[in-house]
Amino acid sequence: MNSEITRLRAKNFRRNFSLLQVCLICLIFGPFTTFCLASSNIRLGIDYLQDREFDILQNKRVGLLTHPAGVNSLGKSTVLTLHNTSKVNLVALFGPEHGIYGDEKASVPVDDKIDHRTNLPVYSLYGKFRKPTSKMLGGLDCLVIDLQDVGVRCYTYISCMRYVMEACFEEGVEVVVLDRPNPLGGLKTAGPMIDSELISYVGAFPMPFVHGMTIAEIALWSKQIPGVLKIEDKVRRKGKLTLVPMIGWKRNMTWPSTGLVWRPTSPNIPTLDSVAGYPMTGLGAQMGKFKHGIGTKYPFRLLTFDGKSPEELKRALENLNLKGLSYKIKQTSNASGKSVRGVYLVIQDWSVWRPTELAFAMMQLTARWQDPSPFSTAKQSEINLFNKHVGSSAWWKHIKTKDSEVDPRPFLLRWDAEVAAFSRKNKSYLLY
Repeated sequence: MNSEITRLRAKNFRRNFSLLQVCLICLIFGPFTTFCLASSNIRLGIDYLQDREFDILQNKRVGLLTHPAGVNSLGKSTVLTLHNTSKVNLVALFGPEHGIYGDEKASVPVDDKIDHRTNLPVYSLYGKFRKPTSKMLGGLDCLVIDLQDVGVRCYTYISCMRYVMEACFEEGVEVVVLDRPNPLGGLKTAGPMIDSELISYVGAFPMPFVHGMTIAEIALWSKQIPGVLKIEDKVRRKGKLTLVPMIGWKRNMTWPSTGLVWRPTSPNIPTLDSVAGYPMTGLGAQMGKFKHGIGTKYPFRLLTFDGKSPEELKRALENLNLKGLSYKIKQTSNASGKSVRGVYLVIQDWSVWRPTELAFAMMQLTARWQDPSPFSTAKQSEINLFNKHVGSSAWWKHIKTKDSEVDPRPFLLRWDAEVAAFSRKNKSYLLY
């Protein structure tokens, strides 16, 4: 048997894998469960790796891509977990957007630095380079990825992973992905899909806007499907990917059901409320007079519209009859201390809530309330960025015509069908 073909079996997984170049690390747990927090039965990838005494990293020069949400179930950072054991030779750190400490603003380039905890070099993958260079990877045998994603295509941590996988496979460096829960669970998916010409760093994979996968599942799927990674096919096939799964996580689990503590993944995603709000309002506030609470204590959940009172906005939202949502008027303050009154979004019924529906309804209201419509007067740079986030040029053609009656419903139905087809094809790459 080729040394790169590994077969491992476990009752945890919904199927057994025997995949070229892919190693799935899993054991059936017994005594290790005593190390879990009392409030959680979930073993994260980093926990499982530690329980195995870091066996797959021993005698290797290791790099680590992570951020502050990269912690074990006891809250200890993966950086220190790997650095403080004699079993791992951690030689370099890598940081995504927002930096390795998570304190950099969105879309702001981050410089290389030295980590004050370990004195290791920190290479920024959101600065001069987004893809690791040969020099960065030159001293490594493997690069470990421990990033907490939020389940949304345009959140750039999965984009960072794609670029790392491509570079590592090209340089012959093993990629090890430590799995983490999708905080929206593994059952919620929502369109639109992304047009191939709109693939970018804010939409790096041909997947639904809300994708329903864990980060390790994305890695497995992208490794196995030709064309997802933007490298030569023979390089993709030869590249070595090792997945360290979670133990105890199920697809129907949202974050609260895991019993784990949520740690901010970026400055504007401090809470679980903002995680659910991100796909719900992020696209809808990209153009026009909608604001979605950034700078207040309710990012992505507090809506305001310049020229409309909260009462008017609440009535308009209620008239949309969107399933699973209700609305409350709340008053808070922004970062400058100025009072802000807006409409807070309440997810009343998770089972029928459609994560992206409100965002397109917000665009519908924007086109109705603003004259001229911002979609008909946008600059080309604004159009390009908008479309890269949304992913659908057909939707842009619909909303940019100022005389048209904007109606997202036919698009939502079409996207639902496309997402369902994607999920059926993708089912064989799900680990849980």
